[in-house]
Amino acid sequence: MGIELSYAVSKLQSLSTSDHASVVSMNLFVALLCACIVIGHLLEENRWVNESITALVIGVCTGIVILLVSGGKSSHLLVFSEDLFFIYLLPPIIFNAGFQVKKKRFFENFMTIILFGAVGTLISCGIISLGVIQIFKKLDIGSLDIGDYLAIGAIFAATDSVCTLQVLNQDETPLLYSLVFGEGVVNDATSVVLFNAIQSFDVTQIDPRIALHFTGNLLYLFVTSTLLGAMTGLLSAYIIKKLYFGRHSTDREVALMMLMAYLSYMLAELFYLSGILTVFFCGIVMSHYTWHNVTEGSRVTTKHAFATLSFVAETFIFLYVGMDALDIEKWRFVSDSPGTSVAVSSILIVLIMVGRAAFVFPLSFLINLFKKNQSEKISLRKQVVIWWAGLMRGAVSMALAYNQFTRLGHTQLRANAILITSTITVVLFSTVVFGLMTKPLIRFLARSKQTTSMVMSDPSTPKSVSVPLLGEGLDSELDIPRPGSIRALLATPTHTVHYYWRKFDNAFMRPVFGGRGFVPFVPGSPTERSFAQGEGE
Repeated sequence: MGIELSYAVSKLQSLSTSDHASVVSMNLFVALLCACIVIGHLLEENRWVNESITALVIGVCTGIVILLVSGGKSSHLLVFSEDLFFIYLLPPIIFNAGFQVKKKRFFENFMTIILFGAVGTLISCGIISLGVIQIFKKLDIGSLDIGDYLAIGAIFAATDSVCTLQVLNQDETPLLYSLVFGEGVVNDATSVVLFNAIQSFDVTQIDPRIALHFTGNLLYLFVTSTLLGAMTGLLSAYIIKKLYFGRHSTDREVALMMLMAYLSYMLAELFYLSGILTVFFCGIVMSHYTWHNVTEGSRVTTKHAFATLSFVAETFIFLYVGMDALDIEKWRFVSDSPGTSVAVSSILIVLIMVGRAAFVFPLSFLINLFKKNQSEKISLRKQVVIWWAGLMRGAVSMALAYNQFTRLGHTQLRANAILITSTITVVLFSTVVFGLMTKPLIRFLARSKQTTSMVMSDPSTPKSVSVPLLGEGLDSELDIPRPGSIRALLATPTHTVHYYWRKFDNAFMRPVFGGRGFVPFVPGSPTERSFAQGEGE
């Protein structure tokens, strides 16, 4: 009895020690998050540094300190977990992006975004996979099968849409933002779908039937994920409009919006769909309908709450990645051959650049062939910025690499350790170097564009207007004239679709699901102050 009691006491003490260590780790991590926010604020006006790079650098510096304090045994407070990233951190970021996105601008460029995000990702994945198959076999990095090579293609085809939010500004460069970020969302979804397909299919026996099945599965996931997100958003709009929680408690309607948004992501994961696409389109639908059905106070609350959750999650991710970059366990495997690790990282960076260029410039050329209006075409300056801004790799690549080459965050194989450390190197290099140069590149190209416009323009004519780099056709809700003929319909298909969508939306959707100007008057219900000002979507 005494032995059992002493064993129970020792067990409780060990648990208490473990819990205390977790509390200490979380305290330090939260303190680091606060430091990232403060330092990011102080560097707000810096044209080179953004908050993602700040958090990444602080994470790396903290990892070095912990490594020194622990005597080289550990470098991080928390072990990187793809489950933590995909289930808790990514959803609020992607949802807020959909919630805040300029919808008119996004859907005007929808086909371009789909081409870049889906077709472009397949091209990039194919080029990276072919490159590593040809080159890595000549390097002594260990045994890799065809599935590993294809997985590497999917891992490094995934752009970092989170970092894109930090380096591009939706108000300063609306077209660039909608193209690059919209492509990033579709790209991340395509990369994850590709990665899962590579793991589930027998890639050693690829035939036309399997390729057709894979293509059909990809289309199925895109369509069903989008519909699931839209239906969840519409359901939330209908419930809030009909029951109108605001007359009793604004807390309930805010809570319902948040929970329904997260539910859309979890439902997608439950049915093996793309949670990224689902929660993104749920955010778009909620901002179009649900947000207008809640009280004025709830509108302010939800807008800031979603933005705050997204901001904290973004900072958390970059701090997390920076701290995990110095994981001594994985670097120990490559310490005897640093040249191989550097060579692998360099090859991957070059392949990423080549793979992205292989679809941005050719697809832009094809898209421009179908653009009648010169201002709608993607100029060479824009193509360069789109190519450059999409070179950054982030937590999605990290999460997929950990999923493929580790077990519960650990590995004992040299080849896997080299690929994990190379992924970390690529993420750090691309985020810092490419991220640092994106803002100056946009400013340089914008300045060149404005100078050219001023030289070529004739100030005596009212049509001579200097337009910023990506500000052509800024978002506005100007009345779009009804297409008078088939020729007009084909000449401006985007405006035509938008015209008929607005008619359908006003006649059928908004009376049922609510939205701006279509919320029935209920005592104490939200009222529209300036319907004539336009939606700003």
